[in-house]
Amino acid sequence: MATFIYQARAISGKVMTGRLDAKDEPDAKIKLRARQLIPLKITLVQGTVRKRGEFEDALFKMMAPKIKTKELKLFTRQFSTLINSGINIADSLKILSEGQISSILKEALLQIRHAIEMGRRLSDSMMQHDRVFDPLYCNMIRAGEEAGIIDTILQRLSTYIEKNERIKNQVKSALVMPAVICFVALVVISGILLFVIPKFKEIFEGSGKSLPALTEMILHLSDAIRNKWYVFMMVMGGVVGGVMYYISTEQGKKDFDVFLIRMPVVGDVVQKSSVARMSRTLSTLLGSGIGLLEAIDIAAKTSGNYVIEKALKECKEAVTAGKPFHVPLSRQRDLPMLVGQMVAIGEQSGSLDGMLGKVADFYEEEVENAVKAATQLIEPMLMVGLGSIIAVIMVAMYLPVFSIGDTVQ
Repeated sequence: MATFIYQARAISGKVMTGRLDAKDEPDAKIKLRARQLIPLKITLVQGTVRKRGEFEDALFKMMAPKIKTKELKLFTRQFSTLINSGINIADSLKILSEGQISSILKEALLQIRHAIEMGRRLSDSMMQHDRVFDPLYCNMIRAGEEAGIIDTILQRLSTYIEKNERIKNQVKSALVMPAVICFVALVVISGILLFVIPKFKEIFEGSGKSLPALTEMILHLSDAIRNKWYVFMMVMGGVVGGVMYYISTEQGKKDFDVFLIRMPVVGDVVQKSSVARMSRTLSTLLGSGIGLLEAIDIAAKTSGNYVIEKALKECKEAVTAGKPFHVPLSRQRDLPMLVGQMVAIGEQSGSLDGMLGKVADFYEEEVENAVKAATQLIEPMLMVGLGSIIAVIMVAMYLPVFSIGDTVQ
């Protein structure tokens, strides 16, 4: 990425100057046009072209804005309608770029249209904008170009995006209430340590008696939080930031995915949602005319979980060696046996895409049931945990009170 100093004219006629980050000069011109500015002069700032390091790359991925799924689904449906109406791709992109859309999508559409006018294919142009179009989307478009059914492929893509988003929302809904309970627990416990415990401390200091070890520990913790709260905030911020950074790296994402799918209760939801997404992706790709090996490769990259991705890559190696897809699939312990059995039936009947679609429907329903079961189990566990912590604090505070009462008697 390079930095350019530009001079451009706005629609009102006013000449504006500023700085702009872009891949090259043509990319900078396209970005200026996306802002409804007419480029007059563009100059490269010397020394700005350099490759990002690992830390910068991970930070860029964390902070880089991405298109919302709802907006992508709406764009896909509208694009399909325009193509089906007989409007060519370049004009369709122009119409859509002039609508009320985000700046990310607008810039991408303008650059894609420019690339198409220069003679590039739609799928190849979309691959240059991975923040908007993932590998599945681009490969589906490529299959539609080769078969001459782009409008049909776009309809399938919009359906896929909608169903995939529903699974994500179901998983997220399972995490909302536990997150709220954890936040409330943190506030309540912090309030007790900051405002309630000091009152007990004044009583204990006037008694002149030695305190139990548990009470001493709680009092020291309360003093530490009150006097050095900024240290606790810095530590918590550092831990959260460190974890987020590690997860954003390639190895960190792999470890986090393995941790999630191995977790009790939550792991069942993650596995079923990943299997549903994998099955829906394979069904959509195979139904669009993409070959099995390529479909497996794309489904692995877009599965959303490293464990499922690794299992599919192992299956691809076996299929490449000449084995039926269901054979290596049935041997994967991280995938349910039902998937291999349904794939075997699909291969025998010649309707593999249809069978995978049924598998996806089944596991989408299973995700909904698993989310409900997980929510019903996690919430009481968190409430018990919160109650136990508060009970320990209260017992620690009242033990000396009972001792003082015995002395008075």
